[in-house]
Amino acid sequence: MTDMNKSDSFYHTSDLPTEGTPAPYRPRPKTLSRRRAIALILCCSVLFGAICFGGAWALRGVSSPNSQIPSAEEPVNPSSNPSSLALKMAKTEEGALTIPEIAAKASSSVVEITTESVQTGTMLQQYISSGAGSGVIVTEDGYIITNHHVIENATRINVTLQSGEVYPATLVGLDDQLDVALLKIEASGLTPASIGTSSDLIVGQTVVAIGNPLGQLGGTVTDGIISALDRSITLDGQTMSLLQTNAAINPGNSGGGLFNAQGNLIGLVVAKSSGTDIEGLGFAIPVDNIVDILEDLKTYGYVKGRVSLGVSLLNINSDQMAWMYRVSEQGIYIYSITEGGSADQAGLLPGDRILSINGQSVSSIEEIKTLLKEVSVGDTLSMEISRANQTQTISVTAGEYIPQGIQRLQNNGDL
Repeated sequence: MTDMNKSDSFYHTSDLPTEGTPAPYRPRPKTLSRRRAIALILCCSVLFGAICFGGAWALRGVSSPNSQIPSAEEPVNPSSNPSSLALKMAKTEEGALTIPEIAAKASSSVVEITTESVQTGTMLQQYISSGAGSGVIVTEDGYIITNHHVIENATRINVTLQSGEVYPATLVGLDDQLDVALLKIEASGLTPASIGTSSDLIVGQTVVAIGNPLGQLGGTVTDGIISALDRSITLDGQTMSLLQTNAAINPGNSGGGLFNAQGNLIGLVVAKSSGTDIEGLGFAIPVDNIVDILEDLKTYGYVKGRVSLGVSLLNINSDQMAWMYRVSEQGIYIYSITEGGSADQAGLLPGDRILSINGQSVSSIEEIKTLLKEVSVGDTLSMEISRANQTQTISVTAGEYIPQGIQRLQNNGDL
């Protein structure tokens, strides 16, 4: 664009000099040609529009409470949102140890467990059966957690420390629904596991499993990652929400520890999927679930406040099953009744088909379990049943659930 303050002249094409004839000097007013004036106006319009648009966009970014536009003075921090993946990832990396460092920190808190139990074989002959598993020390004075299935029906339990020392153990408490048992050995100065948390785990983070695979390789360390969270897995008829890992898990690892990158206990190994074509599918009970019940196990021997009807249920869900059990209809049937339990006292009988509880119809055992979670010990339940093709309504007082293993302890004393 020409600077209008200069004193040079402007020429139109008709004013150009002809060849050999000097052009006369004729000063003219300092005006723009029509074409250049139009071009100038267009340029100014475009510039003005750009300024207005940019200003409006800048104001929008300042005034909007949800603005995500970063400024040069205040860069965006991706970890500023507590629920963000970035923050969780930062937590998993904070204080992270190498695999050898994790093993050095956690191995002394993991023990080997061997059991003996009396089994009855054919011709009513009895024999001693041995078993093995793992456990994790949780207190300096000898409290140890393991799986219930590791010590179930055991008449003798021995614990071997990393040092090789062997101690007899007693069963203090158990939760057969969560598959957790609490043992006690008479020792002091032990190294308890550092308890972490399972609530902020993320898929892909490093974990280490330590246990006693095959019952004879105590202190074995394997590493992997968290493969999935909140896996719904059914084990021995109990549906559990478990952590999934690809760390190598084998028989004998049950009850051992699953540790995070800081060497903190975040899970209790419980199972693996096996098969010729299956690898890298191991599962662990989240440690938060265990911490919630430890005090009850230590104080009472079981988890207080859980409701029990004192019945064993059977889901007959096919015509073939109905024919096998000689019943005319499919449904949820009472298979057996605990003597002296709530159902026994209310007059329920094996073979009764449960139609509804407190007016809500039920068609699966899981639905009944869900309903019982909303009931407190001592509440009265209205149960509609079918018996001999006749419908009856029976009132049942909800009792407290005490695992059979603890009932035997209360009747016979400690192991």
